[in-house]
Amino acid sequence: MSWQIMALWVEKITRRMLLIVGCSGLLVIYGGFFYLLLNGQPWTQLPWIFLLSPWVCIYFGLSHLQQVRMVAWFIAKFTK
Repeated sequence: MSWQIMALWVEKITRRMLLIVGCSGLLVIYGGFFYLLLNGQPWTQLPWIFLLSPWVCIYFGLSHLQQVRMVAWFIAKFTK
């Protein structure tokens, strides 16, 4: 197996793992956040970075074209 094919394979597996970790993190972290919020327990100690980290994994798990489209969508959304 050449190093180029191996590099593409590693990139593909890494992106897929980032998507899996991001989606599962989204379920666990936001589920816990809403559980604390709805039970009336204090959630102010929860650092805001925990709420953003699954989205970072999902973003870097996307293909380059999907990343560009997502950035364009955000720019269009906030410039209206």
